[in-house]
Amino acid sequence: MKARIPKHREFIIRFEENYDKADECWAKLQEIMDAYKKEGKSVYTPSFIEDNEDKVKALQENYEFTYTIEER
Repeated sequence: MKARIPKHREFIIRFEENYDKADECWAKLQEIMDAYKKEGKSVYTPSFIEDNEDKVKALQENYEFTYTIEER
């Protein structure tokens, strides 16, 4: 699955096929986005990925996924 945030870059999350906790992890990733918005920030700001990469890395410890950041 891909999340294009901000529009010029993609935060690409990859789970193993049939990984049973993928939906749970996506919900946690959505919480990260919602918290960012509650701080009055837009997920489309150029610094969104850098501002939240440490949180994604923390999730990575609990859920089995890889991620990359690709420039558009």
